[in-house]
Amino acid sequence: MITIKNAEELQKMREAGRIVAEVFELMREKIAPGITTAELNMAAERLIAKRHAKPLFKGYNGFPAALCVSVNDEVIHGIPGPRKLKEGDIVSIDVGAQIHGYCGDAARTFPVGEVKPEVAELLRVTEASLYAGIEMAVAGNRLGDIGNRIQTVAEAHGLGVVVDYVGHGIGRNLHEAPDVPNYGRPGRGLRLVNGMTLAIEPMLNMGTPAVRTLADGWTVVTLDGLPSAHFENTVAITPDGPVLLTVL
Repeated sequence: MITIKNAEELQKMREAGRIVAEVFELMREKIAPGITTAELNMAAERLIAKRHAKPLFKGYNGFPAALCVSVNDEVIHGIPGPRKLKEGDIVSIDVGAQIHGYCGDAARTFPVGEVKPEVAELLRVTEASLYAGIEMAVAGNRLGDIGNRIQTVAEAHGLGVVVDYVGHGIGRNLHEAPDVPNYGRPGRGLRLVNGMTLAIEPMLNMGTPAVRTLADGWTVVTLDGLPSAHFENTVAITPDGPVLLTVL
């Protein structure tokens, strides 16, 4: 069931979203060659606890950490551990927080030091595709308008759109209806209305869009071993247009 949020509920989601955004600022400070993905996770957990919030991902269907930390060809759901980041890596950080019963969820992909120009372009285009999709998150449009805009930006730059995983509704729960694909046809799909809240999250690959899941049951990687980037924001559809809930 799709839930429509009132002004009070949107304010609670905004508070959760600010905590998520604070985590990204902390990650921006800490990500550097030599740091482990477990150290990044511990820092995020401490910040979320300090804000008296709940780390949404920890324990979700058995996931063991507050962050999904996905490096290079890892698309999503990377488990933090002893791996040390090195110069030239890219690292996707996906994080959710819940406070006062409402959720915020977002992702960013960061360069570790200097990266190759084509990798920097992957990050730039993936982020641009997110904001192109968000522009279409207005009442009266359809879900296909969001997905088509993301797909158009990605494919114009020769990037593969991951189709096995999609965005989602969000509110009291991390995953709510509807699914929000990063591909589609304009004018098709569910009509958007004010008060809907969506987690829009393109995952774009430098090569094939095909992915596989590793033996840990969580980590999703590109089939060809080429890098992947992931950007996400929680967005409210309002009479004033799309409002980002996971920024400072």
